[in-house]
Amino acid sequence: MANLDRCYSVADLREAARRRLPHAVFEFVDRGSEDELAVRNNRDAFHRIKLMHRALVDVSGRSTATTLFGKPAALPMVIAPTGAAGLCWHEGELELAKAAAKAGIPLTLSTASMTAMEKIVAHGGPAVGGRLWFQLYVWKQRELSHKLIERVKNSGFEALIVTVDSPVAPNREYNARNGFSLPFNPTLRFTLDILRHPVWAQSVLLKYFTSIGFPRHENFPEEYQRSILSGVGSREALRADSLDWDDIKRFRDMWQGPLMLKGVNRPDDAVRAVEAGLDGLIVSNHGGRNMDSSVASLDVLPQVVEAVGNRCTVILDSGVRRGSDIAKAVALGAKAVLTGRATLFGTAVGGAAGAGKAIGIIRSELDKTMAYTGCRTVDEISTDIFFGERGANRWREAAE
Repeated sequence: MANLDRCYSVADLREAARRRLPHAVFEFVDRGSEDELAVRNNRDAFHRIKLMHRALVDVSGRSTATTLFGKPAALPMVIAPTGAAGLCWHEGELELAKAAAKAGIPLTLSTASMTAMEKIVAHGGPAVGGRLWFQLYVWKQRELSHKLIERVKNSGFEALIVTVDSPVAPNREYNARNGFSLPFNPTLRFTLDILRHPVWAQSVLLKYFTSIGFPRHENFPEEYQRSILSGVGSREALRADSLDWDDIKRFRDMWQGPLMLKGVNRPDDAVRAVEAGLDGLIVSNHGGRNMDSSVASLDVLPQVVEAVGNRCTVILDSGVRRGSDIAKAVALGAKAVLTGRATLFGTAVGGAAGAGKAIGIIRSELDKTMAYTGCRTVDEISTDIFFGERGANRWREAAE
């Protein structure tokens, strides 16, 4: 385990993760698709927004706490669904769940996770103060997706998130070059990569081999598991490129708790989602990992917020690396953000302790940003803190 005390930022955790993980695993976590324009654009969108200090405000009693769907959260942040957590650390999803519960924020478990949902609930769920959401990839065989929803419901998850921005497999050429695929099926090139990282091989891979064998998607139906592992089918061949609004209506009928769509970045889609009875929308371009020419999530966030008003909860995903990013997203109307890579880097470095380190860094940065901008509560964060045209209208109107 790397020395977490020497990691002072998410960038430090990223570098420590790069050293610890096999090259192929690190690139799968860290990179985007094609020319990686969307990854850079997500960060650039945050960088373009500048904030103004507010002087002489008593911020000694400030708090980063908020509520999400009527329940408390220690800060406006949710752990995003990430299918590679189980390769960053043995049962990495469980480590993330423990860290999220300790930090007082929700965790979203991916359909593609390598730890069974029942184990996550038992050790990282409400019994230990955790809030668990589940992310659904819809399969071509809808009845199997429906069975999975029932399994999620019976396991006691609080919310369901349906990913709608992944109808086809993305172009991630580096995975092919590295010989990397999910579920885990190492090529000669990847095997050599593993051998150059013996600490990871012993602490992660060997633990799987001595328990379940090759790491696999534990929440996939057994018939899919057999098909994929035998080489007859592939994970990507199972994608439902026929997913439509009728499916969403069916999911709404099946799921009584908070239901969200992840991957919405058009105002007209947002309005239609509200009309279909959705409780939340996650503005996302999949972290720049799918369509490389996609608009930055932060840039389109205000349009989605304006389109739906207060009729549903809007959350931002993609590109969050700093606590100041959360302040900017909240100012533009997001109730919270999803964070994926940042906590994965932490998990790769130190399991639950590393994920907790990442959360703590981001929380501290948000707290400092609130102090600098004169915001005592999350509800006080608005575009009033922005410099330039985005913020000018608010203080100009106040002056009038």
